[in-house]
Amino acid sequence: MPVPPFPPDFSRYLCLWNLTAEGEPIVTHSSHLLPVRWQGQAAMIKVALEAEEQAGSRVMRWWGGEGAARVYAHDGDVILLERAEGTRSLMHMALHGEDDEASRIACDVVRCLHRPRGKPVPELIGLREWFRDLAPAAKRYGGLFPRCLVTAEALLASEHDMTVLHGDVHHDNILDFGPRGWLVIDPKRLYGERLFDYANLLCNPDLPTSRERGRFLRQLDVIVEHARVDRRRLLEWVLAFAGLSAAWFLDDDMSADSDLAVAHLAAAELERMPCCA
Repeated sequence: MPVPPFPPDFSRYLCLWNLTAEGEPIVTHSSHLLPVRWQGQAAMIKVALEAEEQAGSRVMRWWGGEGAARVYAHDGDVILLERAEGTRSLMHMALHGEDDEASRIACDVVRCLHRPRGKPVPELIGLREWFRDLAPAAKRYGGLFPRCLVTAEALLASEHDMTVLHGDVHHDNILDFGPRGWLVIDPKRLYGERLFDYANLLCNPDLPTSRERGRFLRQLDVIVEHARVDRRRLLEWVLAFAGLSAAWFLDDDMSADSDLAVAHLAAAELERMPCCA
């Protein structure tokens, strides 16, 4: 979908919520955003254009500011969102000697997101639907994809610890909100096994070191220990999701080298583990 050539008109929301613009509009294929000031607070208007983004906005409202940026106000699927002003970056940490700490921070945020909220969940989609593109990819591309598919099918048939998921946990979706700490933005609309959100941490194609074996094994250990999750099942989710992500890239005629490298790392580590581990 082409990016609209002109910035959107935010005047309705500036008036509705008594806001002051604090920057230029950010226009993408999936949403329009504008940094603003609301009652002395840094905020962001987000106009979601796609169904997935609109559902993600409803998930943000459901989290109620626990582990996620606060939604100060909303008008349909348009939200007024808390804006990060902290100077720290998990991506910078991961690339400059603080990779372990970045992973621990991410695990803590994910754990907070997964806490029971005691209220009805918004309308979401399950992981089986999310993985629907993996079967045709296995037929189309061969290689490691059939194994990714078999692994995904086994996981989906045995899902447990079900919760509302973020669905896209990576270093640039967890931001520094100063006194409020580290919080997520931009969730998908997913419901499923909580371990899936931890697998995303090892499958970030924007992190140049994600395909390095030493780094992969080290951060696998950090996540398993800090999040107290099962090593084998986490590796299986990594294998399944890296295959799915690679399929999406290939279907869009883009390079899938990073995701495929991670999938091979996960597959190799699974082969080294005892069957009963």
